[in-house]
Amino acid sequence: MSELTSLTIAEAREKLRAKEITAIELTEAYISAIDAANDRLNAYVKTTPDLARVMARKSDERIAAGKAGELEGIPLGIKDLFATVGVHTQACSHILDGFQPRYESTVTQNLWDDGAVMLGKLNMDEFAMGSSNETSYYGPVINPWRAGGSNQQLVPGGSSGGSAAAVAAHLCAGATATDTGGSIRQPAAFTGTVGIKPTYGRCSRWGTVAFASSLDQAGPIARDVRDAAILLKSMASVDAKDTTSVDLPVPEYEAVLGQSLKGMKIGIPNEYRVDGMPEEIETLWRQGIAWLKDAGAEIVDISLPHTKYALPAYYIVAPAEASSNLARYDGVRYGLRVDGKDIVDMYEKTRAAGFGQEVKRRIMIGTYVLSAGYYDAYYIRAQKVRTLIKRDFELAFDAGVDAILTPATPSSAFGVADENLAADPVKMYLNDIFTVTVNMAGLPGIAVPAGLDHRGLPLGLQLIGKAFDEETLFKTAYVIEQAAGKFTPAKWW
Repeated sequence: MSELTSLTIAEAREKLRAKEITAIELTEAYISAIDAANDRLNAYVKTTPDLARVMARKSDERIAAGKAGELEGIPLGIKDLFATVGVHTQACSHILDGFQPRYESTVTQNLWDDGAVMLGKLNMDEFAMGSSNETSYYGPVINPWRAGGSNQQLVPGGSSGGSAAAVAAHLCAGATATDTGGSIRQPAAFTGTVGIKPTYGRCSRWGTVAFASSLDQAGPIARDVRDAAILLKSMASVDAKDTTSVDLPVPEYEAVLGQSLKGMKIGIPNEYRVDGMPEEIETLWRQGIAWLKDAGAEIVDISLPHTKYALPAYYIVAPAEASSNLARYDGVRYGLRVDGKDIVDMYEKTRAAGFGQEVKRRIMIGTYVLSAGYYDAYYIRAQKVRTLIKRDFELAFDAGVDAILTPATPSSAFGVADENLAADPVKMYLNDIFTVTVNMAGLPGIAVPAGLDHRGLPLGLQLIGKAFDEETLFKTAYVIEQAAGKFTPAKWW
């Protein structure tokens, strides 16, 4: 890790504005880091060094002219779910083979408008369906963290595993990511980075490949809370092209960092103490409670009684929406096409060859729960459960709770190709047990690194907030970060 790539976004921004470094120098440092590491980590599926250099030179010109944007000259990695005009956008699926959109997603356009530089497209679980970044057509991402004394390859979490690994390994200053059931927060927890899933509607979904439209939300993964706040400020906006985006002012998130927690109430939900949870996770949770108490917050026990139904309800709603969204990939207009004897045969062969096993599984689950005779029994019932989950949170917040503290994941990072998880998809789905409630309720949630387990691997805590109150999450997460410190993997790649 070079001196330049070790700078946070806030530090790099300061040096760029002071003209101590140039955007092209910073970009070249990241291009070199990617060239040296990506064969081992597989974080990027497409690099764009020539485009990055062009963007960096333009940034230097704007800085020289005194017209620097908020992210001027900052090199970022972009999850392969975001459309980038003329650049590989395939959701890491074979079925979108060769697709290069002629349009830009609203989130990435916001970043470029603020002066950011694109280093390339980041690996992810295919169509964002996975908790380990092993379902990608381009192969698994390798976590830059390793357990003490071990060379075992670990997963970085999913689906935004490429984003988390690249940020942790300093292969970008920050990254875009998406979260449908925990796909920002779980990878952040596994890699010692900070990830925030904002409130549903805070960031536009336009130009982002859809998984489950009522759950998907874009957000950043960054090295620390301040960088996450800087990135979300640029990513968030209302958008006429996305009617679910909300027309509310985007606050200066960075301004709240360092504010006092005195007078705040932090809720601790008993339902998150699940059977078989490792003692280390419980200990970390207690430590987080102690840090917030020391900072002046009041700790109150709360109940979220429908939490136990969240995971099964999520794995009905999300696949149902996925089966509808993925129906458009048929080999007719773009992407992969496998010829057949007639159009139906072509559809079947294209979809059979183009989708991976996990995506096929979820399409079939979704199609089943939406079918005649099962729609009321499964999908409608799951939506009713979703309403009850949302109501649980509303009651807690109405009672005066400002934020809720929980573990982010039930464990630290596990091994690539773990036989127990590969043989039983439900065990893999259980990695989302602490995160899916937030998506079902449309609320903001942030994962912040809070410690290391007995193997020296990072563990994260999660804060859940009121709708459109990301400021409280940033303020509270900053207190945890200041108490816990920052975590960086020892370089082996």
